[in-house]
Amino acid sequence: MIKGCILGLDTSNYTTSAAIVDLEGSLIYQERILLDVKIGERGLRQSDALFQHVKNMPSLFKELKAHYKIYPIHGVSFSSKPRPVEDSYMPVFLAGTSYGETIASLLGVPCYRTSHQENHLEAALWSIQINFNRPFLAVHISGGTTEILYVQPRPVGYDTLIVGGTADISAGQLIDRIGVAMGLPFPAGRHMDAAALLKEGTSLQLPVSVKNGWINFSGVETKVLRMIGEQQEYNDSYAKALLVCVARSLEKAIAHCCKQYNLQDVLMMGGVASSQVVKKFLIENQNEKKIRYYFGKPEYCTDHAVGTAFLGLKKYLAQP
Repeated sequence: MIKGCILGLDTSNYTTSAAIVDLEGSLIYQERILLDVKIGERGLRQSDALFQHVKNMPSLFKELKAHYKIYPIHGVSFSSKPRPVEDSYMPVFLAGTSYGETIASLLGVPCYRTSHQENHLEAALWSIQINFNRPFLAVHISGGTTEILYVQPRPVGYDTLIVGGTADISAGQLIDRIGVAMGLPFPAGRHMDAAALLKEGTSLQLPVSVKNGWINFSGVETKVLRMIGEQQEYNDSYAKALLVCVARSLEKAIAHCCKQYNLQDVLMMGGVASSQVVKKFLIENQNEKKIRYYFGKPEYCTDHAVGTAFLGLKKYLAQP
């Protein structure tokens, strides 16, 4: 086998990422840099995130140097848009696209465009060594997205159709907004999970609003923010109740979509899928709902470029 590698890049809303896979399909390097969000802020403007990506890229490439000397780069793959549909666009992905095309041009190697969502799909399946050759549901739950997807695998990549999710704010936005109100750093997901795990049980139960696979979280946000303003000393209880509410809402929406499309296999991906509280709730109730949940490994649920690199490898190997 020729020694070489595929470089993958992903520049999402909150993370600058790079990964290298060799031509035999082994992950040999990955690195990520979280974008800086000021304490008390609930996110970044696209222009600010794009600026930070441009600043972060040279640091990632310094670390890459030792690896591509051993494994020459044979192709560059990058996330050029959020979803694998024609009109999908977000400015932050211009950073990865620009660097990816430039590197490929300088080295005289092919470049491969993919999407951030396919990156998550590919990495989650790779991390648990699952390869579906049939349709399945995927639940993409992250800082900016809560989508239930009907997924049809292709030889390289995936066709996706949104069949459920949130009708207002995403699960990640809900968690981040409540977390910041509790005084936690942004993004607040792992801090909320840690706080919730300190609480063995809670009598507080938040309302769930789900209709035909679509969730509304804005009412819960208003209720919890009001409770925090009145009694902040119960933050652990609020964190536990909120994550259980997210899990109950997801379970109800997923069950509807599984029944509608006659599917049982459900892949969980994205940062919120790494929540131990959410995962425990869904797994404990999967038999009752006749659903099989597959959770990507936690380190491949948050943003990265691993799936992008593997998709690039598949495209490279598929060349005549």
